[in-house]
Amino acid sequence: MVHSFSRPEAGPPRSGGWVRSLPLVVLLALGGCASVPPPDALMSAAQTQLQAARDADAADYAPVDLGFAQNKFQQAQSAMTSRKYAEAADLATEAQADAELATAKARLGTIRARIQAKTAENARLREAMEKAHPELSARSQMPASLPAVAPTGEMPAPPASVLAAPVPGGDGFQTVPQPAQAASSPNVQGGQP
Repeated sequence: MVHSFSRPEAGPPRSGGWVRSLPLVVLLALGGCASVPPPDALMSAAQTQLQAARDADAADYAPVDLGFAQNKFQQAQSAMTSRKYAEAADLATEAQADAELATAKARLGTIRARIQAKTAENARLREAMEKAHPELSARSQMPASLPAVAPTGEMPAPPASVLAAPVPGGDGFQTVPQPAQAASSPNVQGGQP
């Protein structure tokens, strides 16, 4: 089977087709931009959260997170001026989340600072009490078997679990202690009678 391709007959140029579709393309492009409204509420919420982070001393306790939030908010403002409303909404949401994290970290830092100050004050008062009344000292009434722990200003770590020593003889676990004479008899196979 043979196909022959030939040029179409000469006629007027067909370049006018794209010119006729240009208004439709412009209308669709403008319609796409107009479908996303400016995220004014998101921008306002992000700005409010940024101010709350600053008020909570996030610059002292969470400067990195506060910096992330401020950068995202500035990017959101730039996107707003460029009329990239979808991008501005996303950036404003991210800025608000970063500012909320900075606020939470700042509040946590403030609480930790208060705890450390109270612990130091308690230690100072305890020392003053021991100097004034050595007979009332809690350390003098402590049993000798307990180690004295000096206050460090930090929360103590939970105690680690300690494993028991293995059962001698390599017989594995023994959950019920056996009487001495029953353990030596050959008929006992372990367990409860």
